[in-house]
Amino acid sequence: MAEIKSHEFETFLQKSVRNYRIFVIYGPDRGLVSERAGQLAGKTGVALDDPFSLTKLDIADLQKDPGRLVDEAQSIGLFGGEKLIWIRGAANEKYLVDSLALLTEKPLEATYLIVEAGDLKKGSLLRKTAEAARAVMTVPSYADDSRALNGLIDAELGAEKLGITPAARQALLALIGGDRIASRNEVRKLALYCRGLDTVEEHHVTEIIGDASAISVDDAVDAILGGDLNGFLHAMQKISSSKAAIFLVLQACLKQFQLLDTMRAEMEEKRVQAPQVMQTMGRHLHFRRKPILEQALRQWSADSIARESNRLQAAILQSRRRQVLEDSIAMQTLLSTTLQSGRKSA
Repeated sequence: MAEIKSHEFETFLQKSVRNYRIFVIYGPDRGLVSERAGQLAGKTGVALDDPFSLTKLDIADLQKDPGRLVDEAQSIGLFGGEKLIWIRGAANEKYLVDSLALLTEKPLEATYLIVEAGDLKKGSLLRKTAEAARAVMTVPSYADDSRALNGLIDAELGAEKLGITPAARQALLALIGGDRIASRNEVRKLALYCRGLDTVEEHHVTEIIGDASAISVDDAVDAILGGDLNGFLHAMQKISSSKAAIFLVLQACLKQFQLLDTMRAEMEEKRVQAPQVMQTMGRHLHFRRKPILEQALRQWSADSIARESNRLQAAILQSRRRQVLEDSIAMQTLLSTTLQSGRKSA
């Protein structure tokens, strides 16, 4: 079994990455999965700007041609040399798992394979197959905790020789998280805004990342979870009129679904009801919000929470890659979630 912990990735990247040719990166943080896949690709030594050396495939490409992965991996490059096959959007597709199992039977000689997957549960087909093969390194990628976020802040601000006050750091931590690429982009935007200064102050964070109050964002998220369409539109109008980024609501909504996912897992593992879980894991929530979360726990199943979290993650990643459409992507996604919540409570 070849597997590392999520926090061990940086050490692995520096010391042991060249011992493997097949990598499966998975987890709920799609931005982190994508970022780590890119870092691994950079370590292969393959020319990533050469279409003859790099083959990028979406999982849908393999669905149309299930044997393509094996054919690509076993073929010789047009001009020889190393090549990389990079697959995105994987889950537990049997044709992918079967191909992966076949490719691990004997070492790949001139080919690297990187598979980006979603949040694979323990025992799921792809994860089980990858973890059982010595030739495959599986890399879990979970949402950044406060330590990882602080490291990200220090690295990005340090590159611009910027310090940050404790108050500004706390304000920034409250606005990022949930998706690595989104978090990094927000901190880089702040660093660019403060270039030439010595220290980032709290008002800089407010000015560049968003000045929507936490209450306004919470109002929007509560309306989404409650399926309150009118309340959602009203909250979004307030946020928009304050010139704040609608993206903040998308990110806050993702964090809320990640909390629901943790709570639902606790309910099923310990066989307790929503009120008991709220007493232990929801103590930090404002009393006004607790009934809304408790109702959502009753209405959303574990599978539906996971699906919605993945959809929100995908929207965040898409909005970061196509920032000109950021507001449209966020609004459409959040509206869809609100309507789903409404149908569940009907």
